[in-house]
Amino acid sequence: MVTISDDTRTSAGLGTKSEPLLRVRDLTIEFPSAGGWQTTVDGVSFDVGAGESVALVGESGSGKTVSSLAVMGLTAATGGRIARGSIEFDGRDLTKVHEREWRKLRGRGMGMIFQQPIRSLNPAYTVGDQIAESVRKHLGLDRKAAMARAVEMLELVQIPRAKERVTEYPHAFSGGMCQRVMIAMVMACNPRLLIADEPTTALDVTVQAKILDLLRDLQEQTGVALLFVSHDLAVVAELCERVVVMYAGEIAENAAAEEVFFRPQHPYTSGLLASIPQPGLNADRRLVAIPGGIPAAADWPTGCRFAPRCGHVTPGVCDVGHPPMASVPTGEARCLRVQDLDLQGVSVR
Repeated sequence: MVTISDDTRTSAGLGTKSEPLLRVRDLTIEFPSAGGWQTTVDGVSFDVGAGESVALVGESGSGKTVSSLAVMGLTAATGGRIARGSIEFDGRDLTKVHEREWRKLRGRGMGMIFQQPIRSLNPAYTVGDQIAESVRKHLGLDRKAAMARAVEMLELVQIPRAKERVTEYPHAFSGGMCQRVMIAMVMACNPRLLIADEPTTALDVTVQAKILDLLRDLQEQTGVALLFVSHDLAVVAELCERVVVMYAGEIAENAAAEEVFFRPQHPYTSGLLASIPQPGLNADRRLVAIPGGIPAAADWPTGCRFAPRCGHVTPGVCDVGHPPMASVPTGEARCLRVQDLDLQGVSVR
C-alpha cells in the first residue's frame, strides 16, 4: 500500500527547507556513439536542500543514474562528458573544479551507495579495513582511531556484534548486511549529501523495509541530505519529501511527494502510479501498464518524448512541439495539455 506519513507534508511546491545544498541546472550529458557524441541527459535541473530527501524516479533508461553519477563527478569515469550545465554544491560549481577537488568531496562532502553492495566491497579486505581506509584518508585519523570509527559506524547501522564483525570479510555478510556496511562506509566521514542509487533493488521486501528505516533514522540523527534514485514509487512514498520524475533523459514532473501521488500533473507520472498494487484499496481498480518502452536516446521523438506511449496524446500538437517545463499549482510539469487533463493519482494517508 502506498502511504505518505505526516512528516512528508511539507510545502506543496518546490521550496526546500533552506537554500539548496545541491543545485543542478541545465545538466546535459553526452556519451560517444557511432555517429558522434549522443545526448543521454538533456537539460536536467533540480535542487536538494540541506537535510531534505529528494527522489529521482523513472523507468530504466530514463537518465536518473547517469544524473546522480554526474553529481558525484563520475561522468568521465563512465565514458561520458558534461556538455553544458552546472552542478553547484554548497554554492560552488563543481563542473569547473579539478578532479582532485572532486576526490576531496567524495567522502566528506558527499557519498554514494550503489545498487549491488557486494560488488562495491573488496573481497580481499575486511569490512573494518575498508571503512577505516576512507576515514584515514578524509579525516586524518590514525589506524587505531580509524578502526574504532569503523566499529562505531557498524553499530550505527545496527550490525550486531560490531566489534567482532569488523574483522570479517564481505562474503560473511548477507546482501542486506552488505548494504548496511556500504552505508556505514559512506557515512563514516559525515557527508552532507548521501546519494542512494536503488539501494534496495536486490533485497527482499522485509530487508528493504529495514534499510529504508535505517536511512530515515540516519537522516534524523545526522541531518544528511538524501538524493534517492529509484524506479519504485511505493518505496519513494515512504521516504522522500519531494519527487523528480524523469523520462527519456529529461524531467517530466517535479513536486512535493504528496502532490505527485495525489495530484500528478504529467501522464507519465499518472501511468507509473496506476501500476502500483494497493491491496485492500479500490478493489475494482485494475493495474494499468504503460504500453511500449522508453526510446533510446538516438530515437527520441521530436515532439513530446512520451507522446508515442501516452493515452492523452493530441495528434498534431503533442507529436510536433517539444514541451517546456511549465509551472503548475503543485510544482512543475512538462506537458502541453497539463491545463486540461484530469489525471489519476493514488490514495495517500
